[in-house]
Amino acid sequence: MKKFSIEATGTDGVGRSFIINPLSKLQYQIFNDQKQRLATIELDDQDPGHCRQSLDCRIDLPLLNAIRERILYRIHSFVK
Repeated sequence: MKKFSIEATGTDGVGRSFIINPLSKLQYQIFNDQKQRLATIELDDQDPGHCRQSLDCRIDLPLLNAIRERILYRIHSFVK
């Protein structure tokens, strides 16, 4: 899978665009519009509601969860 863009909304209600760079089947880097890396997450293939985030994550948890949901939606839509 190649890089793709998503939009996610945090608790402030503002939608933001992100560029997602897949590193492996379960690991993804998250970049903002200025191409600054904000985080790396690893999805849990046993529990889709869970993910591990990088220590240098610069995204609050509600927004990170929204991004995770959009990534999962994209993965499942891409597979079908």
